[in-house]
Amino acid sequence: MKNKRHRMIREIVENQNIETQLQLTQELRNFGFDVTQATISRDIKELGLIKVVSGENTFRYSLPTAVVVNNVDRSRRMFRDNVLKVAASENIVLLKTLPGMAQAVAACLDGMNWETLLGSVAGDDTIFALTTNSQAAGDLAQRLHEYVE
Repeated sequence: MKNKRHRMIREIVENQNIETQLQLTQELRNFGFDVTQATISRDIKELGLIKVVSGENTFRYSLPTAVVVNNVDRSRRMFRDNVLKVAASENIVLLKTLPGMAQAVAACLDGMNWETLLGSVAGDDTIFALTTNSQAAGDLAQRLHEYVE
């Protein structure tokens, strides 16, 4: 049942502008899936869905493959438009973003495939990026500052 539901969620977010978990819940119910918001929340995490810009001040759920195309200009725009603060401490870099944009920025950051960046964890407006050491964290923070400016 879970696999069928996940397939349906992928199809829904690929073909419709789904902005909220409630909308996704309603769409799944239209297709015969009896789901709760808690189930949808878990499914979103398991599928790695992210929120992407769909218009002025609007966001929609998307599959992570939609942000894999990652060039330098796009990355600079993503950081400049959405990152509010960058700070390093030991081997962690903290990024504060506009509300709802942390996952998209983190996906962009991870997609850059920088050798010293081990990975990132994103919430709603905060990202923790783990680096190989404190020097790498400082270098990453400096590079991101340049992108933000």
